[in-house]
Amino acid sequence: MKKLAAMVAVMALCSAPVLAAQQGGFSGPTATQSQTGGFIGPNGSSTTVESAKSLRDDTWVTLRGNIVERISDDLYLFKDATGTVNVDIDHKRWNGVTVGPQDVVEIQGEVDKDWNSVEIDVKQITKVAK
Repeated sequence: MKKLAAMVAVMALCSAPVLAAQQGGFSGPTATQSQTGGFIGPNGSSTTVESAKSLRDDTWVTLRGNIVERISDDLYLFKDATGTVNVDIDHKRWNGVTVGPQDVVEIQGEVDKDWNSVEIDVKQITKVAK
C-alpha cells in the first residue's frame, strides 16, 4: 500500500508542470514566459490614463491603449494618448491573450494608489480588433 501511495505521489509531482502549462501573455520587450488566466467582472467607467491617476483608490476603470514594456514579473507599462501608467497583470488574468507593443488592448481593473504612486490592478484584458 505504501508503494502504491508513493508511486501515485511521484506521478502527481511529475505531471503537475504539464498541467500548469500557460498560454498567452505579453510578447514585447523583456517577455520571459507565456501566461494564462482571465476574469469577467464589473465594467469600470471608460477613462484615460491621465484621468485615472486622479481618481480615488479602488475605483474601477476601463483603459484602451498599448502595453509597451514589461517592467517585472507582473508589472507592465501601459500607454494611451494621454500618458503612461504601470499596470499589474497577474499571470491568471491573461486568459490566453497574447499581445505585443503594437497591439491595442482594453484593460479593466482598479486604481491602486500608494503614497506617491498610482498603478492599475488589472482584472481583465482583451485585445481590440483594429
